[in-house]
Amino acid sequence: MPDVHLVADGLTFGYPGRPVLDGVGVSASAGDRVGVVGENGAGKTTLLRLLAGDLAPTAGEVRRSGSVSVVQQELDVAPGSTIGDLVRRTATHVRAAAARLDEVVAGFDHEGGDLAALSDAIAAVDRLAAWDVDRRVDEALTRFGAPRDHARRLDTLSVGEAYRARLACHVAERADVLLLDEPTNHLDVGGIEYLTAQLQEWPGVVVIVTHDRRLLDDVMTAILDLDPSMDGRPVLYGATRYATYRFQKDQALRRWRARYAQERKRAAKLAQRLDESYEGLSDEWRPPKGSQKHRRGTRARIHVKAADRLVQKLEAEAVEVPVPPPALAFPDLPSIPAGYAGGPLLELRAPRVEGRLDLPGVRVELPPAGRLLVTGANGAGKSTLLAALAGRTPLDRGHRSVAPGVRLGVLVQDDDSPARLRTTGFEAAARRALDLLSSGALDPAHVLPVAALGLLEEEDLDRPLGELSVGQRRRFELAAALVAAPHVLLLDEPTNHLSIALVDELTEALRLTSAAVVVATHDRAMRADLADWPSFEL
Repeated sequence: MPDVHLVADGLTFGYPGRPVLDGVGVSASAGDRVGVVGENGAGKTTLLRLLAGDLAPTAGEVRRSGSVSVVQQELDVAPGSTIGDLVRRTATHVRAAAARLDEVVAGFDHEGGDLAALSDAIAAVDRLAAWDVDRRVDEALTRFGAPRDHARRLDTLSVGEAYRARLACHVAERADVLLLDEPTNHLDVGGIEYLTAQLQEWPGVVVIVTHDRRLLDDVMTAILDLDPSMDGRPVLYGATRYATYRFQKDQALRRWRARYAQERKRAAKLAQRLDESYEGLSDEWRPPKGSQKHRRGTRARIHVKAADRLVQKLEAEAVEVPVPPPALAFPDLPSIPAGYAGGPLLELRAPRVEGRLDLPGVRVELPPAGRLLVTGANGAGKSTLLAALAGRTPLDRGHRSVAPGVRLGVLVQDDDSPARLRTTGFEAAARRALDLLSSGALDPAHVLPVAALGLLEEEDLDRPLGELSVGQRRRFELAAALVAAPHVLLLDEPTNHLSIALVDELTEALRLTSAAVVVATHDRAMRADLADWPSFEL
């Protein structure tokens, strides 16, 4: 194929009062597939927008060769636009290559024509397979579980349906440079497997922001970690396995921390020496009569200057360690409420929600410290089942019961109402706690401070939720689910939008907590980690 590449050199970008990226560099050519990882708020989505040309860097540059296609997490829907509009846009782009070939062939001079231009036009049509675009779009829509009705308006679709429709069209488009932001968030296992197969055979450049550990293993040729390293720069790992990347990163962090600890210890000793030198200078400033005070004072001053120079040298060579990302401080949750009389904490019998869920004869019950892994394809009713367990969705048939005093912690997939996005994290958490306190469902002694969970910095909790990244908002929603020290956790796709490191920490915490836990997930790595849990497939 013709030269296809994507190069970012020294990219720096920030919002007013908030730097995001500093000196990021990455280079990829045809056949390279780069996974971008890092803590929530590290700038992963911002980097993707810079690479796509949607944002202009404040320093550095991006060089692109070939067509570029980007699928963002969030979609701005034009009023009245439909799935058919997405499909036609895809077909128009692809067929433009066929039209270009017709134009070149029609004007080609067989004696002195530009053979290179003709070869490039033929290669473009062959690569894009313009004659097959309609079939590819229809296949991708089907395999991703997206609506196929071209008349469906995008503003009537769920967030997941709209994302899958866009993803299908962009995959069918076969751009030279494909940029994807968390593409597996809204896919079931079948959709993820189809996407994996497409990416493994992608002839151009692929850059993917992802928390999906299996996708990193199956697809990537390199991993770009945007978290700070010892020199303050992101690191491009050549590791193609997640376990290898984690090992290399953990080793680098150990060396970093060891050097920092050594330097702080040396700095403390030198500071002590400097204090002693100043004390000596003060003591000898008025020596006893006949004690050669000038010589003794001079030696003291020389000693102080030497210590000063050593301290300055140490500070000049010291490693400036950025504040590390907050570690998850998962609380010690209770297993039973006060006065528990036995039986299941939560029970659901024969639930039916018109058009979304129908489980005649099925009984779902959760004992203290119980576990349940819910799986199934998109549209099978996983989210509806969890909403019914949480009491957020009324039942058309069936019965739900909750043991007296049981508190629930609920994490849903999307809760981005405009009013909520205008509130700060502290305000939203306080409102949740006050509602529970006023209803008598929560003892003040059991309220967990949202800032103590290690999920967000206090300065982020002071900002409106709408100003946070998607991943930071997801961290807050997880924190809000824990504020009331729940006896039962109901988590719908808990890995969505979270950083890989936090997914690892959360998985371990869910295995160890005393609370009862229900998890609905398509994340293949998490499902493997929780394979010993009782499961329910819809």
